[in-house]
Amino acid sequence: MSFVSMKSILLKAKENRYAVGAFTFASLDTAYAIIAAANRANMPVILQTGPLECGYAGLEELAEIAKLATKRANVPVALNLDHGDTVEIAEQAVKAGFSSVMIDASKYSYDENVRITKEVVKIASPSGISVEAELGKIGGAEGLLDIKDIDASQTDPDEALDFVKKTGIDALAAAIGTAHGFYKQAPVLNIERLKKIVELTDIPVVLHGGSGTPDGQVLEAINCGITKVNICTEFLAAMGKAFAECQAVDGFRYNYPALFEPAKTAGSNLAYDKIKFFANGHVK
Repeated sequence: MSFVSMKSILLKAKENRYAVGAFTFASLDTAYAIIAAANRANMPVILQTGPLECGYAGLEELAEIAKLATKRANVPVALNLDHGDTVEIAEQAVKAGFSSVMIDASKYSYDENVRITKEVVKIASPSGISVEAELGKIGGAEGLLDIKDIDASQTDPDEALDFVKKTGIDALAAAIGTAHGFYKQAPVLNIERLKKIVELTDIPVVLHGGSGTPDGQVLEAINCGITKVNICTEFLAAMGKAFAECQAVDGFRYNYPALFEPAKTAGSNLAYDKIKFFANGHVK
């Protein structure tokens, strides 16, 4: 199965009031775990990877890994570059076969964010590749980025409308109170701000920093228009915990299935639970 555009997946989610899980992968095992979870739930899924993972495994190599894993998919799969921080890496992703790219120029001025985002849209859109962009600054560490709490800022709805009109993006990563990574204290999502952004922009709005965000708030956000929820830290933590625990069992013997299968299973179970929850009743 080949990749589908992220835009097509998210527009269907928007129409039917559910969200699609987007999970970070950096290896064949992690990609297989995510695809298995999506098949089990019979829901579309987004494989995504960012500059940190590309530095670890290689952008073109990860595209090939995703293509290989997607051969096992019975559901629509999109491949998204997450938090691409330059036009150059977005262009590399387009050439490598990604079906979606996110350009995150939120660290720059508004006008510069618009300029850079428009450049990526110009590169990606003619090939039918979706473009996601960020407005406002989502706190926490994500890949090579680390936005301190003091620098985080929520998305202005009117500015979001102007941004969407000027850039022609397909999905907007809105800052409404989440942060990347695990929280030191539970966040409080700005649902009223989200409602206004959804109403004004009328394009899929996505939630970054999904790991550790209370379920009740995530569900409320989905019901108010969130169509994609990013998960990285929780997925990695589930795999890491299982990886450590399996080696602590008496009589453990090192071989590839004994060492890696428990982690892959734990990651897949976590992804399945998230996909089912985000599906908002569409998975029985």
